Parts: sequence; C-alpha cells; structure tokens
Amino acid sequence: MSESAAATRQGSGPFSAFERMIAWRYLRARRREAFISVIAGFSFTGIMLGVATLIIVMAVMNGFRAELLTRILGINGHLIMQPMDRPLDDYADLIKRIDAIPGVSFAIPLVEGQALVQGNVGAGSGALVRGLRGEDIAKLKLVADNVRQGTFEGFDESGGVAIGTRMAQNLGLAVGDSLTIVSPEGDVTPFGVNPRVKSYKIVAIFEIGMSEYDATIVLMPLTEAQLFFNQEGKVQSIEIFADNPDNVDALKKPVEDVAGRQLLLTDWRQRNQTFFSALEVERNVMFMILTLIVLVAALNIISGLIMLVKDKGRDIAILRTMGATRNAILRIFLMTGAAIGTAGTLAGVVLGIVVCLNVERIREFFSWLSGTTLFNPELYFLSQLPAKMDPGETISVVVMALALSFLATLFPAWRAAALDPVEALRYE
Repeated sequence: MSESAAATRQGSGPFSAFERMIAWRYLRARRREAFISVIAGFSFTGIMLGVATLIIVMAVMNGFRAELLTRILGINGHLIMQPMDRPLDDYADLIKRIDAIPGVSFAIPLVEGQALVQGNVGAGSGALVRGLRGEDIAKLKLVADNVRQGTFEGFDESGGVAIGTRMAQNLGLAVGDSLTIVSPEGDVTPFGVNPRVKSYKIVAIFEIGMSEYDATIVLMPLTEAQLFFNQEGKVQSIEIFADNPDNVDALKKPVEDVAGRQLLLTDWRQRNQTFFSALEVERNVMFMILTLIVLVAALNIISGLIMLVKDKGRDIAILRTMGATRNAILRIFLMTGAAIGTAGTLAGVVLGIVVCLNVERIREFFSWLSGTTLFNPELYFLSQLPAKMDPGETISVVVMALALSFLATLFPAWRAAALDPVEALRYE
C-alpha cells in the first residue's frame, strides 16, 4: 500500500481530522450564514446560562440548608430527653452517665419558658428564656465564640442574662442595661396566679447569625431560671449533643438504658421535619424548573442545525459524490452540535463557580444598586447569602446538559446523513 493511500485511509476514519475540519468550518460565521451563526450563539448562551443558573441556585439552596442546620444544631440538642414518670431532679448524676455513652459529645440540663421582655425603647416582644449553666454555654461554640459585647465569665454568679444582637437593637439595650422579663407562670395567690416580673442586668450580647434566634433567645443562669419558672432543684429536659447528628437513632437505646426510667426522646429531625421537608421540596422543584432552560437551549441547537443542513445541502451532496459516507456526514454534524453544547456547558460551569464564590459581594452590589435590602434576614433567617457547591450535583448538571445537547444533535445529523446527493444536485 502506498504512503498516500495510507494517509487517505487514516484521514477518512471516524472523527478524523478531515471530519473535524468540516465541522469547524460549519461553526464559523460567514456573511451568507449569519442567521445560522446567530442561532448557534443563542444556543451557546442559553446552555451557558442554564447550566450556570442551575449550579448557582443549587449551591445557594445547599448553603442555605447547611447554614440553617449548623445554627439550629449549634444551639439546640440533637436528642432531647424529657421525663414522663417523675421530674428530672437527679439531672447532675444522669448527665454524667449520659456523657459516658460512646458517640455522645456532651449533655446539658435545661430550663426554658416563654416570656415577655421589655427594654428601653419600643414595645415588649416575646422571648424564649433558656436557663443554662456557664460551663454548658462554653460548650455551645456557636454562642460562646460569637460574643459581640460583654462576657460569659462568671455567668452563673452574675445574676444577669445574655441576649442576641437583634433583640438588643429592637429594645435599645447594651451591656449593663436592664432587661425586664415578664412570665405568666408566677406566684400563686388566693386570687389566682400573678405574673412574675423581674429585671436582669445584661452581661453579654451574642450573635448566632440566625435572626430568629438573635431576636428571641434570652440566656439565663440555670439557678436563676429554676427560681423564675418555679423549677427549684429540677430541670425540664436534658439536651444531648451527638458526635454525628445523623446518627442519633443509635443513641436512643443507650440513653434509655442509662436513664433507667420512662423517657420521651425527640431528635432534631422530628422537631424540624416540616421545615427541612419544605426546603427539600423547593430544591427539587427548582431543579426541575431550571432544567427547562437547558432544554430550551438544546431545542435551539436542533433548529440551528436543521437550518444548517438545509443551507449546506449542496455541500453535503458534493462530499457524498467525492466518497464521504453517510456515517461521515452524520459524525460531522454530530461534532458541530456537540461542540456548541460542550462549550456552553463548560462556560456555564465556570460562570456558576465564579458567581458562587462571590455571591455575597454580588448581593451587596445589587442591594446598593437598587437601594433595597436583598435577602432580608428577617425573612430568610440568615444574615448572609450562603452558597455551598456539591461536587456530585455539579457533575450531574454537567452530565444532564451534555446529554441534552448530544441528543439534540441526533435528528439534524440523521437528516444530513439521509440526504440524497442526486436530489440535492438535481437543480444545481
């Protein structure tokens, strides 16, 4: 076999340099094919924006869920133990036994109740008063590491309380001011139960980063809370924090065994089931809706390639008469459409990553530009817009976009391969 014949055979193989050259020439804009190139540009832009939007929205929703989960589990127990037969008056010994269970990070006693709080300005607001020991607050890193004013040192003997930053702003309070707490569960008199009213000095102001907690939670020394809520010598519940919050089911049996009494055990998933279920449903629905953007862009590829096939009918016929097979024509147009889809997908991934890495700066810019507060913490619980990219989700978005793009090229490529060269050249 001669050297030229070998080169010809090598050049005519599947996805050869010759086929790639023809596919690339069909992608370049010419004056006569300007409209087709515009359609290809719209297809590229549509896929890029669709992929980027999917990645950004999924990352923001993942970040939103992760941040909420971190804050909810950072201040609330992963497993809550409440008594059923008798009060928890032996909580100190019980906590020592629970702390010894493998998989338990720590356990804290808790007294809590609803109350009305009043400050220097504005009307009173509802609050959740939580009685905790100073040593237990130090274990709650989300609180202990985010003190904005004051300190938790000597909290048990201070006789004061700690509040969140939003409550301090709403009531016009600072460290050293007095917070008035009104509880409906007060003193019993012959005329009924009188509300209990007492003022406490503010010793610390913390910021968890979740507006609902920063505006409603009041931390009080455990002994003070026991007196205020008529729970002397006992606690209402014991909150257990696990090393792995997703593994709380495995802790229920050991906790029941060491307690040796009838208990009501509730984990964090049961307490927040409705909230996180709603987030999951919203996330799945948004994924399906935004997938339509990529689908529309893929349909643009179909229309663009069909127009390109019609415009290139004479060229295809000439290629066929020169020896190009149906499969070669099929591959040429497959590469043309796949190039648009692949380039759009890769550009969308890059755009999505850039936006996710700078999402908070972008939010601040648009807030400044519009003069309004985007992502209001009062509505969305968090003070910042979070974004957390999941590699698995990003890969699934890329695979889906590429699959839709490749599928969109099949029909136009088949139409091109099925073109009869005789019919195409009949009137030329």
